[in-house]
Amino acid sequence: MTQENLLEMISRGDPNAFTVMYDMYARSLYSVIFNLVKQPAEAEEILTEVFEKAWKNIDTYNADNGRFFTWLLVMARRASIDKLRLKGYNDNKKNLSPDCFVQLSDKNMAAPWRMERIGIRDFAKKLRPKCIQMIDLLFYKGYSQQEAADELEMSGEAVKLQNRSCIMDLRNYLELQ
Repeated sequence: MTQENLLEMISRGDPNAFTVMYDMYARSLYSVIFNLVKQPAEAEEILTEVFEKAWKNIDTYNADNGRFFTWLLVMARRASIDKLRLKGYNDNKKNLSPDCFVQLSDKNMAAPWRMERIGIRDFAKKLRPKCIQMIDLLFYKGYSQQEAADELEMSGEAVKLQNRSCIMDLRNYLELQ
């Protein structure tokens, strides 16, 4: 099923669309959520909340701003970080490194899912060291831009510019694929 077909089913309110959406994206989203919260029950709760929110707010999704999966991923990440902040987690309990994230998601996935991640590992090796560090802090560890700036001993503006540059590297790499 394509993303476009799924979005059409969701917008029509097709009851099967929720199951299809879950089947397409649950494993990947759960890996990201679990990587942040580190508790299976909480990860499952957040995953459910994300899917319910996506279902209810599908009209806010804009394909011009990115893929549907990216929209879901951002919601999952934000919901996880909000949960962590609510529970009062401190900086010492921030999540795993990107290498651990890939290993975590690979352990419980079938071979086709693992094959997708081979490209991610190869890509990560091609990034500049500063980009790897930036992605680790902002995406995997859930730092705010100001927290990343403090950690990297950079100004907030420098972090924003560096992050934008890293995103452009990512886009350029993906266009070549």
